[in-house]
Amino acid sequence: MKEGEELANSINKKSINFRYNIMTIFTYSIGVILIIQLFNLQIVKGKEYREQSNTRLTRESILQPARGEILDRSGNILVTSTQKFNLELYRSKIDTDTLNTTILNIVNVLDKYQIGYTDSFPIKINPFEYTISGQTLESWKKNNDIDETASAEDAFNTFTKKYKIKNEDISEIRKIIAIRYAISREGYSSTKSLTIAKDISREALSEFSENSNDFPGISISVEPIRKYNEGTLASHILGYASKISEQEYKNNKDEYSQNDIIGKTGIESIFEKYLRGKKGIKQIDMAVDGTITAEVIAKEAVSGSDVILTLNSELQRVAEQVLAENVEKIRNGGFGKVYDAKGGSCVVMNVNTGEVLAMASYPNYNVQSLSDGSISNEEWSGYLNNELHPLINRTIESAYEPGSIFKMITAIAGLESQNISLTERINDTGQYIKYGERRNCWYYTDYHVGHGWLNVVGAIQKSCNYFFYETADRMGIDVLEKYAKYFGLGVKTGIELSSEVSGTVASKEYAKSIGQNWNPGDTINASIGQGYNRFTPLQMAKYISMIANGGNDIDVSIVKSIKNADGTEVTREEIDKFVEEKLGIKNEEKENINIKQEYIKAVKEGMKSVTSDTSGTAYVRFKNFDIEVGGKTGSAEAGRDKNGKDIVNAWFAAFAPYNDPEIAVVVMVENGGHGNYTAEAVRNVMAEYFGMNTQNVIENMQAMSYVESMR
Repeated sequence: MKEGEELANSINKKSINFRYNIMTIFTYSIGVILIIQLFNLQIVKGKEYREQSNTRLTRESILQPARGEILDRSGNILVTSTQKFNLELYRSKIDTDTLNTTILNIVNVLDKYQIGYTDSFPIKINPFEYTISGQTLESWKKNNDIDETASAEDAFNTFTKKYKIKNEDISEIRKIIAIRYAISREGYSSTKSLTIAKDISREALSEFSENSNDFPGISISVEPIRKYNEGTLASHILGYASKISEQEYKNNKDEYSQNDIIGKTGIESIFEKYLRGKKGIKQIDMAVDGTITAEVIAKEAVSGSDVILTLNSELQRVAEQVLAENVEKIRNGGFGKVYDAKGGSCVVMNVNTGEVLAMASYPNYNVQSLSDGSISNEEWSGYLNNELHPLINRTIESAYEPGSIFKMITAIAGLESQNISLTERINDTGQYIKYGERRNCWYYTDYHVGHGWLNVVGAIQKSCNYFFYETADRMGIDVLEKYAKYFGLGVKTGIELSSEVSGTVASKEYAKSIGQNWNPGDTINASIGQGYNRFTPLQMAKYISMIANGGNDIDVSIVKSIKNADGTEVTREEIDKFVEEKLGIKNEEKENINIKQEYIKAVKEGMKSVTSDTSGTAYVRFKNFDIEVGGKTGSAEAGRDKNGKDIVNAWFAAFAPYNDPEIAVVVMVENGGHGNYTAEAVRNVMAEYFGMNTQNVIENMQAMSYVESMR
């Protein structure tokens, strides 16, 4: 047994020694191979590799991603990206004569195709003349080492000598100096380029590419630019994207470069994260003389995501057109009386989903010129100094007294709180005398009599102030405030756009916040949409939609979906969370009120009679309309103009079809005079939605409406 163990141990020791020897030989062999290879690289082929290294430069170039598109609900492209090609020059190891010759060759090609190029050299020729701007001539001469007594020709000759230009043709010298001057001011290197020309034509691009050996150091960069396919359509919604500002760059250096474009307003701004895409990297090998020897894509660029809106672009187009025509018609006395109508707003909303199908603000503006930088000083000044403020989105950025289109809130609040009933009739004597004040019903002001006995349906039909004064006085402001907020008034809708204002609901709390005491008379004023009440047209569209759908709450939205470049879709939950964080929206819990359908039905019946009963305030606009509509006029006093005349904002709010509502439409015109006038715009928008918008139908309806208004 003992002998067996000794034999085994002996065998193990020999095995270990064998493996050790093998490993030693292997390690030694590897070392010898590495030494031989190192000798080969450094000694045998060292000269060859050093020569290659000295004749090759490698740099990385950013590949800009295509910015995502913005589309309407049907897939029509509203905003897309196109490409423009820019000519850049990198520093290369060429002598001064070759550099000057190269520059002249470049400029001659640009001139051939009438392409502008970098030229800030402040001296003209034929005749010689200084063109200094932004600084004094004295300071320019000092900064450029020019004698203070030098003429323009003397200074020109100084630069000619400085840049060692040997040409004799003055115009050729001037071309070379222009680029050399830009190089000296802006600098360039083997990794940092100087942009010589932007948006060069494909013909010029082809010539530069085919004769690249004649243009050492040049490179063509591809720059995506935004194209707004429909002109000014939906300008306040889409917004625009343009070159990043210095401050924006400082705040986002980790993500952007100095020449990137970034969303400035509207959807372009809010959804910048999704639209911008991800940059790629291209590796470029160049010989020291500037000739490109190879290009390799190291990292592919990823296109931005597409944002699909809830808008119907054709309905949007008609809404904008109809709104503009309505404002102009009011301003020109087309309804029988002249009002100095200003801007306006129109909203079309799906009553069941809260999707915005059209949202127009008048006047609008040109997003393309703001995006590509082609806007002139005259055009920009026109926007800034225009008293109509075209850059403001009146639909969400401005809050107005709603006037009589608020009365349905008062009716529902009164019915729900049991302060009035469906059968009760209130006698409108013409003047509501209480709390030491005499408040006229509008009917008394015009005709010196009251409406007489009315129930809630008749009060809405005839827009009787007296009825709602009494209703509000019975229930008090707290009840009225509760129902106004339930219908989304005085609260931001949460639409995916910035600068939305919340407006204000008349309340004791609001009065206190501005240092005022609440009086009973304030409640009476609030009942007809006056006083402290201020709401956006978008809020009013949500409120009308909720009446139309039976009192159910809805989430307002203008973004339908977001599709990534790989075909996947961003979830609704992610979109909502992103928007809430981006806009700082706080979702406050709202009391769920189950409004009795009989009350909603009564209010809707009153609204139908506004458009279908001969005594309705908008009957003249809808008498020949093929679809039953529930609507309400509103004429809200909003102070006085500079001439002391009353400013009366005109509203019309409606839904259709009456028996199975699909859309709500709200139109507001600043100083439009009477809600009856804006009813025509609502009717024409509805005609488009329901496929009735042929020219003959429109003209016939307008002609009949005009005749009726003259009676």
